[in-house]
Amino acid sequence: MKVCRRAHFNSAHRLYRPDWSDDKNNEVFGKCNNPNFHGHNYQLEVWVEGEIDPETGFVIDLKILKDIIKNEILERFDHRNLNVDCLEFKNLNPTAENIAVVCYDLLRAKLDEKYDISLKLWETENNIVEYAGR
Repeated sequence: MKVCRRAHFNSAHRLYRPDWSDDKNNEVFGKCNNPNFHGHNYQLEVWVEGEIDPETGFVIDLKILKDIIKNEILERFDHRNLNVDCLEFKNLNPTAENIAVVCYDLLRAKLDEKYDISLKLWETENNIVEYAGR
């Protein structure tokens, strides 16, 4: 059985590699390389898979999952500049793919190993990444 909790956060970022020239950064990242940053309204889906507990009828109490997402993701990334404010991206380009991996790792550390987890991250209405661990 799989259950899902959705969350939203707003963050700014710049896709940029300091070891590349400005021309190469512009060529690869285009408008996303804006030195003044740009932002997204991210939508996150966290999927938890496991057995239904016969006592509660839950795979996981979604209130617990909601609180973990709030504490580990929303409080860390919402209304932040990922490049400037978040240590997780100090040396990691904050692409949607890398944001998804960071979110996964933060959640994986807080959830019981009995659960399999995966997530989907919408950067825009049309751009979505999905990650289920390495």
